[in-house]
Amino acid sequence: MADLVIRNLHAKIADSDKEILRGIDLTVSRGEIHAIMGPNGSGKSTLSHVLMGHPGYEVTSGEVTFDGTDVLELGPDERSKLGLFLCFQYPYAVPGVTVANFLRTAVNAHRDTPIRIPEFRKQMADAMDLLEVDRKMSSRYLNDGFSGGEKKRLEILQLAMLKPQLAILDETDSGLDIDALQIVARGVNHHVGADMGAIVITHYQRILDHIRPSHVHVLIDGRIVRSGGPELAHELDAAGYASHMAEV
Repeated sequence: MADLVIRNLHAKIADSDKEILRGIDLTVSRGEIHAIMGPNGSGKSTLSHVLMGHPGYEVTSGEVTFDGTDVLELGPDERSKLGLFLCFQYPYAVPGVTVANFLRTAVNAHRDTPIRIPEFRKQMADAMDLLEVDRKMSSRYLNDGFSGGEKKRLEILQLAMLKPQLAILDETDSGLDIDALQIVARGVNHHVGADMGAIVITHYQRILDHIRPSHVHVLIDGRIVRSGGPELAHELDAAGYASHMAEV
């Protein structure tokens, strides 16, 4: 049974007449990795923001359910508690809030009782070691003055701490060098499994050499125009998106 079910999803920027998503159909189950590829302006990031309830977008028709729950009726915090997680393309800096305090607050928001400090510290230390994050960074302000690679590692660190059921990675490979890309991919691969699925949104095939998808979808002008297996990503890398433009 599919965990995330998207049916005929249409959405636009709030207070605008321009429709960006024009009928998205997609199903994703735990244990699956779905890659969504497409050119700039095709609606990839819009899809990720709509799924997480960004107030800057308005759903005009369609439905989204997760484990049978109507996601569109929930606020962003409720969607997070339901098991959805978004790795931002451009993570925000939060001066004045340390990484450790942010993570502990986020973890407690998903629990009925607060996590014990020794347990939290151990979980955070283990996750930092996996992602090769300097433990000293836990006392720094969240993403304040961090490099692009450090910000992306901390996004995956949040994933490791929150253990979502579905992770949406919005161009997580953007701006990463080869070493950082491999470390981020290792963190994702470590957690995707029977209890977690993933949607990887990207322009390029290179991240899919490290996070191997079970399904690849081509998103053009707000619609998924083609779906296939991992081989489709290699085809796109060789031929580009132009051959799919006529399918819109």
